Amino acid sequence: MARNVSEIIVETIEQAGAKRIWGIVGDTINHFTDAVRTSSLRWMHVRHEEVAGFAAGGEAYATGELAVCAGTCGPGSLHFVNGIFESHRNKAPVLLIASDVARSEAGLGFPQEVDQRRIYEQCSVFCEYISHPDQARRITTMAAQAALTQGGVAVVIVNGDMFRETGKDELAWSVHRPVPHVRPSNADLDRLAQMIDETDKVTIYAGIGARGAGREVAALAQRLQAPLAHTSRAKEFIEPDNPNNVGMTGILGNKAGMQAIDDCELMLCLGSDFAYTQFWPQQAKVVQIDIDPTRLGRRAPVHMGLLGDVRATVEALLDRVAQKQDDSHLQAALKQWQADQETYEDRASEKDEDLMHPQFVAQMLDRLAADDAAFTGDGGSPMVWGLRHIRATGARSFLFSLMHGTMANAYPQAMGIAAAQPDRQVLALCGDGGLTMLLGDILTLRQEKLPVKLLVFNNGSLAFVEMEQRVEGLVDAYTGLDNPDFAALAQACGIAGHKATSAADLEAAMTAWLAEDGPALLDVPVNRMELVMPPEIEAGQVASTALFGARAVMDGRIKEVVSLLRDNFLR
Repeated sequence: MARNVSEIIVETIEQAGAKRIWGIVGDTINHFTDAVRTSSLRWMHVRHEEVAGFAAGGEAYATGELAVCAGTCGPGSLHFVNGIFESHRNKAPVLLIASDVARSEAGLGFPQEVDQRRIYEQCSVFCEYISHPDQARRITTMAAQAALTQGGVAVVIVNGDMFRETGKDELAWSVHRPVPHVRPSNADLDRLAQMIDETDKVTIYAGIGARGAGREVAALAQRLQAPLAHTSRAKEFIEPDNPNNVGMTGILGNKAGMQAIDDCELMLCLGSDFAYTQFWPQQAKVVQIDIDPTRLGRRAPVHMGLLGDVRATVEALLDRVAQKQDDSHLQAALKQWQADQETYEDRASEKDEDLMHPQFVAQMLDRLAADDAAFTGDGGSPMVWGLRHIRATGARSFLFSLMHGTMANAYPQAMGIAAAQPDRQVLALCGDGGLTMLLGDILTLRQEKLPVKLLVFNNGSLAFVEMEQRVEGLVDAYTGLDNPDFAALAQACGIAGHKATSAADLEAAMTAWLAEDGPALLDVPVNRMELVMPPEIEAGQVASTALFGARAVMDGRIKEVVSLLRDNFLR
């Protein structure tokens, strides 16, 4: 029986392992969604296509399997762009079916026509039109294979009238997923081992490229008596059960991680592109190991750049390096790490009668959440409190917008995780600005019965932007938010709404919120004056903050200045 392009694409997606498609129906994909209707795929009906891009990315990142989203031409496809950029930068294997106007209208300035290829080529590993019905299975297979093997978004563009066309479907195109064993040559490994053996102070810095290699990297750190610092994205698998862990470095990091890098003689950079070069070691030699050769020495100079999968490379290196005996470099870093943790604990334990410190809220969540919970967080301050105050257990997962730095990602990404892992506790740390940016898809939580728990850090402001302005010596402007009663709003949308009004009732409110069977929202008022403090405060930052204080006082905002100083510099 002859089948049309829609049916062929749907069958190919099923065979590639996809379980659901996120999107909004409409004219140019109506024949495609009709084919979905009679398939095993579940259509996830969102209210905004950006949410579909985020949700598919969250699903794919959590599972490592293909996730799919689809939308109409013009505005529909354009709405996907930010969610697709976020998912692509997370290397999540996502397939986007982007429809276009009918071929008879292409190139004539027809309403809603946009150049899909030019838009998506910059945020995809594959982007191609199905130009003939006979290509449908082949192009879709190539796209799925690219997304799964290269890590990232693949885009298949289909003209609306093409979905109805029938074509030959005789060859058995299928997705291949090879698992290569890639490591440096023996000569390069021997050279690296000699460099390590001849160096006293070695620090290991691990990034997302070490995902799946946590045990091996920790074993190498113990062999070398090396402090093990990590990027924010590597927290999930480097922090647990690791006696050499000294926390994060970078702008969201802690002092121990920063000092471990500053004080070393040799840094092994494993699976990280090291975005913030102000934290790059000034004196040490650097060896960078990455599966992508284009990243070697891309952002800062290195003494040796080696191509290899982190796990395979470290396994081969372990047998080549000698056990180091001097642990003074490691112990100095661990002592500072203990001090960093005590500082975090002190900040989290402080309470106000009316408003709570966000650190206190995050630490309460850490204590009450399941040991295998999945956490997402909005770009901005919720991300910081989650990374600093919620422990990785080895079973917990974390997904924050650390590469794209977007707002409004937390609960849409949590939706994707919850759909793929329905028996797991999925917790979204939302800013009040991020939540309200894509507020409409709270309705999707109810409609699709996704038991996501939303924790709203409600400080009435775009807090991270406000902090940036103050640190630059500016009087913060245009950052205030006039928020609704989020708990009541959630209830009006058909999901459970809870509110904590003081530190004294937070535990009870959070316990009740976590106990809800379905989706639920917890609104928590937190201190607006809280700064995200970097690992080390520079004199220029203090001076700029003081300049803000002087300007704010002249504007009649003395209470805010007193609160800022009390909560961040005088404790």
